[in-house]
Amino acid sequence: MQWALKAMDHATIHYNLISSVDPTCLRLTRIDDKLYHQFREEFPDLDVAKLTEDQLKSADAKEKWRNFCEKFKGEIEDYNMGTLLRLNCEDDYNPDTTTFSVRTQFLAIEIARNREGHNSCLYNKKQELKKLQNNST
Repeated sequence: MQWALKAMDHATIHYNLISSVDPTCLRLTRIDDKLYHQFREEFPDLDVAKLTEDQLKSADAKEKWRNFCEKFKGEIEDYNMGTLLRLNCEDDYNPDTTTFSVRTQFLAIEIARNREGHNSCLYNKKQELKKLQNNST
């Protein structure tokens, strides 16, 4: 049960971060560059904007992801810790569009989303909402 609470806390912090700071400027780890380049080398065609469970959890995908994540053992703290991952970058964390993943998988996908501009939609929505709230006061 403790891991579930930790995963929810992590998800909340992550969402608040990417919706409050321009995600294209964020660094999630000290090895973002290495993680991103290795990720895109091994998953060049993966559309990180909208993922499916099958892309992450089919037998073939599990094996490929396991091999990828093991490369970062010792470099990423809690590299295989359970965490929550949004399947659609335009959505908040919710039961319909969130899946369980390991930390390295989460970081690789979210770093790619940040660098490729996919998470900017959340930041832009929040900035527009702030403007509307400021204009109505």
